[in-house]
Amino acid sequence: MSRTPFYNQLYFNNRLFLLGLAIAASFVFTWALNGPLVFPKLFLLVALILLLADFVYLFLLGYRFTCVRQLPARLSNGDINLVQLQVWHSYPFSLRIQFIEELPEQFQARNNVHLRKIPPRTRSQVRYELRPVLRGVYDFGHTVCMLQSGMGLLQRRLQRSQPDSVKVYPSYLPLRRFQLVAQSAALQEPGGVRLRKVGHSMEFETIKEYVSGDDVRAVNWKATARKAALMVNHYMEERSQQVYCIIDKGRLMKMPFNGLSLLDYAINSSLVLASVALHRQDRFGLLTFSHKQGEYIAADKKPGQLKLILEALYRMETVFWESDYEKLYLQVRHVIKQRSLLILFTNFESVPGMRRQLPYLRQLAQHHLLLVVFFQNSELAALAEADSPTLEDVYTSTVAGKFVFEKKMIVKELATHGILTLLTEPESLSVQTVNKYLEIKARQVL
Repeated sequence: MSRTPFYNQLYFNNRLFLLGLAIAASFVFTWALNGPLVFPKLFLLVALILLLADFVYLFLLGYRFTCVRQLPARLSNGDINLVQLQVWHSYPFSLRIQFIEELPEQFQARNNVHLRKIPPRTRSQVRYELRPVLRGVYDFGHTVCMLQSGMGLLQRRLQRSQPDSVKVYPSYLPLRRFQLVAQSAALQEPGGVRLRKVGHSMEFETIKEYVSGDDVRAVNWKATARKAALMVNHYMEERSQQVYCIIDKGRLMKMPFNGLSLLDYAINSSLVLASVALHRQDRFGLLTFSHKQGEYIAADKKPGQLKLILEALYRMETVFWESDYEKLYLQVRHVIKQRSLLILFTNFESVPGMRRQLPYLRQLAQHHLLLVVFFQNSELAALAEADSPTLEDVYTSTVAGKFVFEKKMIVKELATHGILTLLTEPESLSVQTVNKYLEIKARQVL
């Protein structure tokens, strides 16, 4: 039980004020009719007895009440996270409880109130969902519990669930789903297309007996002579290839979309891609840049690689500087010696802005397989396609269409220089990026 004085826990419910108003009205009505005051006084006496009984039940009989908040070890940024309150009380009657959570300031929420009816002497769970949109440490306060009995005249305020802190990491909840789907095929989402192979994998797996449809070029004549049956070499998709995610931390990645910045979308997608690539036995690394060279994690597939990348992504922040692609090129040439798949998360808002960086992108593409991933503004696309009943709407739609067209021109110009591109909406980034990675692996162009 709390040691707080009872008068600091005592609150009057609206039902008590309504009851007092009804008693006063009964006295006034009886006086106006010159009637006997027996019934109003009896009404007042019953109300006082109920009020006293409510006070005794809530405060004086020593019943116990507990409420413990259960937080995940960490929260996933941009995803729905479940928080539970474990509730138990020893009162012999049902309690109506109003749970008021003191949420971290990042949520800017002052109305996180949950009303539940808990049966007598039972344990119960109260669940609610949170969607953080910022990485960092989140400080939870107390859980304020407002208890009231079935009479509902008084409320008892109890402060439960000690303050706690939890870190919000890049989106890790979808990792398992992506791993399972990526084992055999691309994700079944719009845009996930598997293209024909342009090469032939030479990573040997096993020797098997020839069946109709096998490639005759793979016949193993030595094994055929030993077995006296036609045997062929079976190859599998090449593994242990290097994949790097390169994340632009410049000012253009600060742009918000549905609560998350473009940088956070790139971070979440990089974590998903790291999980899929490591699951497929590729070596995965990370590199960041802005106006100066950023963090670098060498490509590897050791057991702790995903955790290392997760911690690096957790600490990442944007800067309000123009990104320096020349320094990016110098860093890549210095630290990445083997031909790798480079997935560059950036954003170009105009063709001239892209052309300023094009020489460095072309030089990167000469030494590595470069995939440039940038973002399509779906709100601008909706404005461009919307009806325009007024002259102002025509101007708005025309300007929006110009920006949408420039994005398409960027894709076309990069493609003419042999640079792979992926233009996608932010909310589809993870699915589209994983699909593109699986497509590249299937085509064996790395």
